[in-house]
Amino acid sequence: MAQVDLNADMGESFGPWPMGNDAALLDIVTSANVACGWHAGDADTMATTMALARDNGVNIGAHPGFADMQGFGRRRIKLSPTELENLVIYQLGAAQATAVALGTGLRHLKLHGALANMCAEDEDMARTAYKAALKVAPDIIIMTIAATAQERAVRSLDCQWMGEIFADRAYEDNGLLVDRSKPGAVIHDPNEASERILRMVDEQALISKNGVKIPTRVDTICLHGDGKTAVEIARNLRDNLTQAGVDIRPF
Repeated sequence: MAQVDLNADMGESFGPWPMGNDAALLDIVTSANVACGWHAGDADTMATTMALARDNGVNIGAHPGFADMQGFGRRRIKLSPTELENLVIYQLGAAQATAVALGTGLRHLKLHGALANMCAEDEDMARTAYKAALKVAPDIIIMTIAATAQERAVRSLDCQWMGEIFADRAYEDNGLLVDRSKPGAVIHDPNEASERILRMVDEQALISKNGVKIPTRVDTICLHGDGKTAVEIARNLRDNLTQAGVDIRPF
């Protein structure tokens, strides 16, 4: 029987402005990637989200991104290696402290948005980000975009890692995500999302928008908590995976 983790990006509200439905998602997913306050979120949102995840038995992870709240971390920013290291260490440290204060801990780290996409293209950049995280938390599990430079970086570092595929994003033929500015890049239909993921899990491969298959290890499946149908996709996906005999559990 195949076994997968189901994760979602969350903790992205700010003050009185809500983003997504974290409480509903935490009844469905098994891992939560919590924003660390730079691309989204704040100290109160981080603590509230982590407490809900803890109480639901959901793995908690840090989700650092660029210091770009206005652009939601989805605009590319060029940083020096030192700046990138400090960005990761600062946000991971905030997430660690919050988790410890709540009587729990961090299980994993996953890069957000443009930072993640750039690291999926640039192995040296990915290695710099991950080495910074491992300095702070040597046992943390790195969640990578499967079959990209992120995965090559973690393999070279001999650390704990997971390969991630996306339920609500389309792929190019080279395994990178389709740019959000292009039609069809984001998938909103729950049935479409489930059908493509069931096929990828069954074949242990990414399948691009043109049907190109890239063999990969599928450890965890992501959906974006800010999506307008995020909860529906998560529920539909979990139900269909379970019916197909896939065991869904925290990694």
